[in-house]
Amino acid sequence: MRKRQTFSPAFKTEAVRLLERGDKPAAEIARELDVRRNRLYKWQREVRAHGEHAFPGPGRQPKPAEEIARLKQELARVTEERDILKKAATYFARESQ
Repeated sequence: MRKRQTFSPAFKTEAVRLLERGDKPAAEIARELDVRRNRLYKWQREVRAHGEHAFPGPGRQPKPAEEIARLKQELARVTEERDILKKAATYFARESQ
């Protein structure tokens, strides 16, 4: 059984740069880097779609729906904290007069 390979974002970016430079065919670049050719093309699509944010980190990234739900919860908490601080500021402004 083959161990799963992991590649750093810098490695992926450099591989895409080599591919786009066009000095060598994709198959030769893939052979030299010990990756599959279709993986190079996948990385290239990532770079074209997301630019410098193409490879965010290891592991599976959160699904957009989960991320939106988490952000909505955080927004509700922060909004509540802001409202409490507004009320406290109004109360202390009245007390100091």
